[in-house]
Parts: sequence; structure tokens; C-alpha cells
Amino acid sequence: MRRTVLCAAAVPALLILVLTVPGFAQRKAAKSQRPVVALDTTVGLIKVELNPAKAPITVKNFLDYVNSGFYNGTIVHRVDFVIGLGGYTPSMMGKLTKPPIKNESRNGLKNLRGTLAMARHDDPDSATSQFFINLSDNSHLDPAGSGFGYAVFGKVIEGMNVVDKIANVKKGTKGNFSNIPLQTIVVKSAKVVAE
Repeated sequence: MRRTVLCAAAVPALLILVLTVPGFAQRKAAKSQRPVVALDTTVGLIKVELNPAKAPITVKNFLDYVNSGFYNGTIVHRVDFVIGLGGYTPSMMGKLTKPPIKNESRNGLKNLRGTLAMARHDDPDSATSQFFINLSDNSHLDPAGSGFGYAVFGKVIEGMNVVDKIANVKKGTKGNFSNIPLQTIVVKSAKVVAE
């Protein structure tokens, strides 16, 4: 009987010891500081986890667009080795964006299958709202030498089957767009679901 009482009494002390072990609280905090955004599309739900530790400027920019409702009602406008989103309405009109951001492609994150990266023009610091999901490992999009690549800032953590479903739709040409889904795929909403 006494042994049982001692074991029960020791549990809170062990719990305190575990919680005060160096690094435990930091690892838990680091995990919780990765926001999760749900992209609810007409094909299904995709959840993405962002990495503000590696791409703070890019993540803040993306979350600003998410929280303002910018992505709601935009379409998937490109499907080839990536899925491009975040800039156009179903009528193929480009949305007015905020100023471009600094390129963070040298953050150590690679353009691997399922990662999110910022789309941009030839100017490395020209990314605004458009982003893409890599459908395969695209090392040619990573920085090489003194050059810049495409900044990875997150990854798909749920709904990769939806991403693959989008990748397999029929594609064609609409106006000035090639490799665009012939079936309009809309992002019905984009919202932060965990922080």
C-alpha cells in the first residue's frame, strides 16, 4: 500500500522534471509556432503547415493575404510540374496585390514534392501573392551558386490526395494561359486553423 502511495506522489514530481528538462519546452513551442492554413477547394481540402523560422518574411506575407480573405474565390491557374494558385479570379482577372517581398530562397528548404513556394518573375524579389505546390522534387527551382531560387515556406500536411487529383485534371489553353485546368478549380476559402 505504501509503495502505491509513493508512486502516485512521485508522478507530479516526474511531470515537473520532464517539463523542466532543457529543450523540452522549446521544442513544444517551436512546434506550436508553425501556423496551419486550410485551403478549401472545389476539389477538396488541403492543409499546409508554414515555416516562419526559415521564411519569416514569406510566411508573414502569405498570412496577410490569407487573413485579408484575398485567396477566397481565386483559382488554380497552372498545372504542370507544379500547381499554381493565388492570383486570378474565375474570370481570369488578376487581383491587385501588395508590394513584392524579399526572396528567401536561400533558407535551406528545398522544392520537394508537397512543399509550397512563392511564384515570381525574373526579378528574385518580385513575389507577391502567387504561390505553388510542387508535384515532384524540383531541384531546378532551388538556388544554385550565387543565383536565387523559388522560396519554399511550407508544406502540405493533409490533402496530398487532393493535390494529386488537381494534377490529373484535363488541362488546356484559356486566353493567355496554357496548362490551365479546363475545369475551373476554385479556392473557396483560405484560413488559419492552427497557430
